[in-house]
Amino acid sequence: MRKTITYLFILTLFLASCRNESNKYLTLGKGTSEKWFEPTPFGMVYIERGSYNLGANDDELYAQTENRTVSTEAFWIDDTEITNDEYRQFVYWVRDKKARELLGQTYTDFLITEDKYGAPLEEPKINWEERIEWDDPEYQMAMDELYVPENERFAYKKEVDARKLVYEYYWVDYKQAAKRSNAYNYETQRYEGSVINSDGELVPIENRSSFLMRESVPVYPDTLCWIRDFAYTYNEPFTMKYFSHVGFDDYPVVGITWDQSRAFCNWRNSLKEFSVDRFNEAPAHDYRLPTESEWEIAARGGMHNNMYPWGSYYTRNVDGCFVANFKPLRGNYVADSPTTTTTMKVGQFDPNPYGVYDMAGNVAEWTSTAFYEAGYNAIDDYNPEIQYNARPDDPAVMKRKVVRGGSWKDIAYYIQSGTRTFEYQDTAKSYIGFRCVRTSFRDDLGGRRGIQE
Repeated sequence: MRKTITYLFILTLFLASCRNESNKYLTLGKGTSEKWFEPTPFGMVYIERGSYNLGANDDELYAQTENRTVSTEAFWIDDTEITNDEYRQFVYWVRDKKARELLGQTYTDFLITEDKYGAPLEEPKINWEERIEWDDPEYQMAMDELYVPENERFAYKKEVDARKLVYEYYWVDYKQAAKRSNAYNYETQRYEGSVINSDGELVPIENRSSFLMRESVPVYPDTLCWIRDFAYTYNEPFTMKYFSHVGFDDYPVVGITWDQSRAFCNWRNSLKEFSVDRFNEAPAHDYRLPTESEWEIAARGGMHNNMYPWGSYYTRNVDGCFVANFKPLRGNYVADSPTTTTTMKVGQFDPNPYGVYDMAGNVAEWTSTAFYEAGYNAIDDYNPEIQYNARPDDPAVMKRKVVRGGSWKDIAYYIQSGTRTFEYQDTAKSYIGFRCVRTSFRDDLGGRRGIQE
């Protein structure tokens, strides 16, 4: 009898120890994993999931414009538009990466050739700790490819060639991967479908890597847009200084194409400094451009059928002052601000009830949504979105992307929450910028608030 009790006791201890292991094959009842939480991304505002009427629905004058009741998942959104200072960091990172690659061909200190155990790496990595002496003549000689060619220099000034600043990255095309014709065939043990690759060519699927798309995007803003956008104007000062001068650090970046804004989002993903091990957090969702529906629900600030993000039917407050940066009067760009005629520092006007600034005016903003006049008839009512990755040789009509919010040069109609317009994805304008979003499952997965990345 004692032996039986002893065996049962040992068996009980064995089973208890198995249940305490973190790598369980089946969990019976409530699991023993530690509580998961999602930190608050720096400079972002949380938008709860909800439903609302997408599109113009606040004025009888625009009743002919269709709208749609939709529901959108929770997400984080930047509280302001991306500024010159923030985007300039992206440009500098691309510049420094190119410089270190060139220097690494002569100076081995700029490359890491071994892992922490001393084993050689198949492909060397860039050493970001090594300091670049930009004024060193020998360094400049090693980086000669990065500078403007001598025969193209103005006043013999040696400067970095902005045309050489190209950001390369990869992204997974889940839309093509989700097609039934492209599914993996377990009987034949291979893929049998075909995909449109990054060059716009229809090719057979070789393996999973066929869904990996490569992008190569020049990142420097088109500063000439200030001159190109307006005929018979003198905007050369903005072309020369708007992006580069420190006085415009906190102004929204402009001259950015849709492709460049997506490249910035991808680069931002690589800067996540939050420690997964330290806080027991699953990897966060990626930064991306907002969908049209996400942008509008954030602009409305939790208020239904409001014409403007501030909830009023008027563009002035009770004191008679304008509450956004737009074109309030014909030819009068300073009526809304005596200090600027074009863009202004982000966050100068009061935020909407969600705490998001400048969802009306200042600069219009790119979304990820492809523009179609009948788009509201085609979209689903759950997380609605229409995506199309236009190729360079596609007709112009296929390159239209939804732009929201209106800008400093637009009249009041274009800064309304429900007004939609478009621009071509390969076009840069002096009145279009962007902000990022990130999907959130915080409420679904029992998240907590209050911890910043």
